Amino acid sequence: MKLLHAADLHIDSPLRGLERHDDAPMELLRGATRRAMENLVALAGDIYDGDWKDFETALFFRRQLVRLQEAGIPVYLVSGNHDADSQISRTLTYPENVHLFGTHEAETAPPDEDAGFVVHGQGYARRAVTENLAAHYPAAVPGLFNIGLLHTALNGRDGHDPYAPCSEQELAALGYDYWALGHVHKREEVSKEPYIVFSGNIQGRHVKEPGPKGCTLITVRPGRTEVEHRDLDVVRWANLEVDAGGAADLDEACAAAKTALELARRDAGGRPLAARINLVGRSEAHTELWRDRERLAAELRGVAQELGDVWLEKIRPATMPAQRGPGPGDGAGAGELVDGILRTARELRTDEDALRRAIEKSELWNKLPAEARGRDRLDIGAPQWCGRLLDEAADLLTAMLEEGAA
Repeated sequence: MKLLHAADLHIDSPLRGLERHDDAPMELLRGATRRAMENLVALAGDIYDGDWKDFETALFFRRQLVRLQEAGIPVYLVSGNHDADSQISRTLTYPENVHLFGTHEAETAPPDEDAGFVVHGQGYARRAVTENLAAHYPAAVPGLFNIGLLHTALNGRDGHDPYAPCSEQELAALGYDYWALGHVHKREEVSKEPYIVFSGNIQGRHVKEPGPKGCTLITVRPGRTEVEHRDLDVVRWANLEVDAGGAADLDEACAAAKTALELARRDAGGRPLAARINLVGRSEAHTELWRDRERLAAELRGVAQELGDVWLEKIRPATMPAQRGPGPGDGAGAGELVDGILRTARELRTDEDALRRAIEKSELWNKLPAEARGRDRLDIGAPQWCGRLLDEAADLLTAMLEEGAA
């Protein structure tokens, strides 16, 4: 018996971060989630990405379900936080091979006695489900391979809202053989006895979702169950940290970045690659990288064009000076200012509230349009984002001061 576990399809969700680049293949990017869904069906959660303006997304998904019906493949669905919002997903009629689990209580679908499995599940009636749904799942059916479908963050996962909280131990206690989890976009095998698996989403949508994306193939044989990941993604994302510590200048830093891009392109397995480059480390090239950021970006975009099917979402110099001298003259000039900047940055780093207040009071922050702020944008409520902004500001200022003192 073979089963496919896929979650968080997010059909027609846009791939973010490449829109401003003229050479990016926008048609490919716009259709990537659909192509990944077609790959899933050929190999044979969140289905939608919010409340759609028309039925086209839902009709595309239904066409794929009909293909599965024609092949005699049953489908079991639970809604998650995104598709709970969609009036369209609630009103669309699915083909007969689909069992859509209800949202008011957990239930057991009619068992497939011939194949030897049974599926239990419950969908979301609203976007934010904060109660423990797993606590009310039915008991396992003896003699069959029991599968649980659940959209959850378990006991919490970074970057994901804590929906339908529950523990690994609670799931294991129900006696199911396999838990097919959705909501978390990074693949994770939480447990093997029993299998508790986040399959991850089928297509990375931005640089925070890098690496292989796809589904999980479950093969059930007498006495054992085998689980393996299968790639479905059409465009591969990579968030590359390039060590520029050995670079004496901008050209050598670009050579290191080119090597990293070549490796990432090879690992993408022939797929187009969308990448962010972060140049890190203590480097002799630090001042030049910060001073000539436009040239750095142009050089690396040229490298991407050379490689072919590679697009750079962002190029971020995040290096530090190789060493700090005492400063010119009697030590009171640039060296003292640099030390003061770094000291202030360290103090703000340890006080998140003070750092947030400092950003809020800045004239530039208050000039930003409202649509540029918030989650997945310029998020003042995210300590990591604020800290990175502080680090970049400190590095830029020190690079400018050290250049002037040279």
